[in-house]
Amino acid sequence: MSVGLSKVPADGSGSVSAAESERSKFRKHFGRFDILFFLLCTIVSVDTIGTVASSGAEAFTWLIVLAIVFFVPSALLIAELGTAFAEEGGPYIWTSRAFGRLAGAVNNFLYWVTNPVWLGGTLSVSAVTAFTTFFNNGKDLSTPAFYVFTLLFVWVGVLAAILSFDIGKWIPTAGAWSRFVLLGLFTLTVVIYGIKHGLHGFGFGDFSPTYAGFVGLVPVLMFNYVGFELPNTAGDEMTDAQKDVPYGIFRAAGLSVLLYGLPILGILLVLPVKAVTGLGGFIDAIRQVFTVYGGSVAADGTVTLSGAGTILGGLAAVMFILTVLSSGVTWIMGSDRALAVSGYDGAAPRSLGVISERFGTPVRVNLLSGLVSTGVLILAHQLTSGNTGKLFGAVLGLAVSTTLVSYLGIFPALPVLRRKYPQADRVYRAPAAWPITIVLTLLILFATVQLLAPGAFYDWFGADFRPDGWTQGERVKYLLTEAVPLAVFILMGVVFWALGAPTRAQAKAAAAAGAAGS
Repeated sequence: MSVGLSKVPADGSGSVSAAESERSKFRKHFGRFDILFFLLCTIVSVDTIGTVASSGAEAFTWLIVLAIVFFVPSALLIAELGTAFAEEGGPYIWTSRAFGRLAGAVNNFLYWVTNPVWLGGTLSVSAVTAFTTFFNNGKDLSTPAFYVFTLLFVWVGVLAAILSFDIGKWIPTAGAWSRFVLLGLFTLTVVIYGIKHGLHGFGFGDFSPTYAGFVGLVPVLMFNYVGFELPNTAGDEMTDAQKDVPYGIFRAAGLSVLLYGLPILGILLVLPVKAVTGLGGFIDAIRQVFTVYGGSVAADGTVTLSGAGTILGGLAAVMFILTVLSSGVTWIMGSDRALAVSGYDGAAPRSLGVISERFGTPVRVNLLSGLVSTGVLILAHQLTSGNTGKLFGAVLGLAVSTTLVSYLGIFPALPVLRRKYPQADRVYRAPAAWPITIVLTLLILFATVQLLAPGAFYDWFGADFRPDGWTQGERVKYLLTEAVPLAVFILMGVVFWALGAPTRAQAKAAAAAGAAGS
């Protein structure tokens, strides 16, 4: 059995009455294949495929390199943490028990806030772009229609997170199958398109890795490659964590590399690199190759679908929307649980650490996530004057940086917990824990610095490194746009920890009373 870390408070009080009260409301119905499908929805995010492909053939090279030096090692590390310390809250529990509740509170706030930001910004805009491309002749929706579509998207995701897990888990399950069908159909269609029309192609030298490509791609690829720990946020809801977590992680790792690699190659074979955009790259590639079923590509590149092409294109759009929705739902389900655990553990307001008796889910945190998603959606849409491309890029950058910083607490927890809890039953033990931890942490640090100051240590904000639309003279402005929100989020984590003080005090008082009584 795994050691009960959540029964060992970081302050040594020995009292967990609040935790025990809330944990009793969880229901065990998170099985082996649920974990696998949950992980596929967590890791394989089609909204970033275009962003990666826009860097050209070397994107595929870095995809494979990062799979070897980052993705696989992180799978090994999380497999041990997720089986030895399998309590509800996952990454919060590991970080807080390794480094204390303050570190856990800050890290967990960053881990949580990324996801409503991502759902309300990047994912909702990706969904509306797929809808307009295939069902509205590529024309932008009116502002009222845009808000109706995107707010419905956000709150359907929130509702799925609120429902008891035995119901809500079907969204990730459907999302996993939609990935198989969508990416499989796209890959098959690229082959047919190539036979019929020829491919855009690229030379072997185009795969050569460059430092500029590394700087530009590593943060996004690492953002795609994190998430193995997410099922453990529902650790108390797993039927057999020690057997099912490694099963899910190692199978999801192999499938994820395949599900990323094939469509990225397909986009590069079909579209010129200059025509690939972060927001519409994958969607545009789907539309173009589906002309083999009915439609045409004009000399100026305009794509028109007809007949079976229109029908299959519409089906692909629906699967794309379901795929991005399921990505948001899985991350909201997981990160909301982690925040709720910190609430009843004394690292966030106690009012957030409440599990619904009816649903067995953290409904209050779910609603908070929905409100944050809605606020981000409206604010970003107003600040970018409705420009969906700018909205997508701005929110994606913030989501990537906030997500990656949270792993600075998660990855180093493994060797610390080995030392602090040697009695934990480790049915799986990661090889070379210290080297893996050091490599993963250094990669996260490097990616974070490059997100804040692209090209740092070499040519900060030089032409090969700065994001599109920015000039050399705006590098400090760009730094502030990335660093200020990150600093605010860190400060909010400290505030949440301070608001958890009454819960910690009650635990100490209960422990003292128990000691006196004995």
